Amino acid sequence: MAKESVSSKEAADRREVAEGLHAAAIHVLRRVRRVDGETGLTAARLSALSVLVFGGPTTVGRLARAEQVSAPTMSRLVDALEREGLVTREAHARDGRSVLVRATAHGRAILEQGRERRLAELAGLLAGLEPGDLATVASAAAIVERALGRPPSAGSAYAGDTAERRWSGLSDDSSGSGGTSG
Repeated sequence: MAKESVSSKEAADRREVAEGLHAAAIHVLRRVRRVDGETGLTAARLSALSVLVFGGPTTVGRLARAEQVSAPTMSRLVDALEREGLVTREAHARDGRSVLVRATAHGRAILEQGRERRLAELAGLLAGLEPGDLATVASAAAIVERALGRPPSAGSAYAGDTAERRWSGLSDDSSGSGGTSG
């Protein structure tokens, strides 16, 4: 019986921590998202572009699945991004029926600038912390990444070319480059 109460207590503790982490994550994301408006892109376009910039070229269908929207919705988003010069469509080297969507250099620059603005905003939020609290936040971030199955070195979803990417399995780039060059 004692084992069940410990198990119930552990479950309750996990639930309480989950609630706190959920609330904190939402508040942090809302705060850093404020600077996204400076890109001039909607949240949906920015999100799709980020998959392409940091995950590499992919098909509209895979991009739609990654963003959890329908293929027609993603097609409209890609059309808009293409009109803005942020992505291009190109023939798939291995599958003549498929088209790859690839971020342009301009699209990559927009995302990298946006990432820097988000990081600056977040660094500003952390500026008031005591060194011990800052170390605790760093440890907590590493623990959360491990819980998600990502090594701490992977950094954020906007980790860049040298870290594991959230969308690493999406790339249809036939060049073997992992889809980040170009």
